[in-house]
Amino acid sequence: MIIAVIDGMGGGIGGEIVAKLREELPSHFEIYALGSNSIATSTMLKNHANKGATGENAIVTSVKKANVIIGSVSIVIPNSMMGEITPKIATAIADSEAFKILLPIVPENFELMGLENKPLMLLINDAIECLKKEFNIK
Repeated sequence: MIIAVIDGMGGGIGGEIVAKLREELPSHFEIYALGSNSIATSTMLKNHANKGATGENAIVTSVKKANVIIGSVSIVIPNSMMGEITPKIATAIADSEAFKILLPIVPENFELMGLENKPLMLLINDAIECLKKEFNIK
């Protein structure tokens, strides 16, 4: 199974997701660190992603291979993350056949209604539990 973790800016959220995935899942799961910039990719690789790639073309190509995509809601919003998420990236992620687990972290001019305000680590824990449940991982 290939899990694509997508992040931008400094990669802090993606780095935390990769670290938690490594802690919770068997080692045979492949984790792709897909960064909209090299700092984000590097941060995720430091947390033991199997492979890393940076930029629009790398993300668009890699999400086609992924079984699961994990990131913030911002990864499907064109021009979010200060423009790092291009319309082509957002479309490729949204159109991907992969199961998507999106954390409710959005740009300042968005508000997602009906969601409980939780700390980042609890959101990541919830995302990992969703992945385990969806794919019957013990």
